Amino acid sequence: MAEIYVARSATLNKWASDVGLSKNVFKVGCTDAPLKPLIHAGWAGESDWALVKKQEVEGVTEDEIIDRLSGKEKMIDPNLYPKIKGATGIFKVSPTHVENHILVSRALAGEQNRAPKLKPVDFAAYLIHNALR
Repeated sequence: MAEIYVARSATLNKWASDVGLSKNVFKVGCTDAPLKPLIHAGWAGESDWALVKKQEVEGVTEDEIIDRLSGKEKMIDPNLYPKIKGATGIFKVSPTHVENHILVSRALAGEQNRAPKLKPVDFAAYLIHNALR
């Protein structure tokens, strides 16, 4: 069964922040292969990638996931930045979008509405939720 995953690299996040993209950069993908070797191989010339969250899915391809997310978040164009060298599925995520998503989800569940302190897992849950819509 395929798994959708969200990974992040501290080094790539620092680079993205330095070039003015965002410090919240994540790689989203879907694969049938084991995740550990795939993530340790890395993308964009970085080898410090870490799995943030994964979820089993059926009947979804990586291209479909990237297309869905591209409508909601900005995918970093690998042709514009030589650093990422053709690595697709790397998204810069707005903290405002994630915070709004959490607040609306909590309001619909009838929970208290206070501003959350965002963690990488919150960004990953947001990306997976929007990829599977």
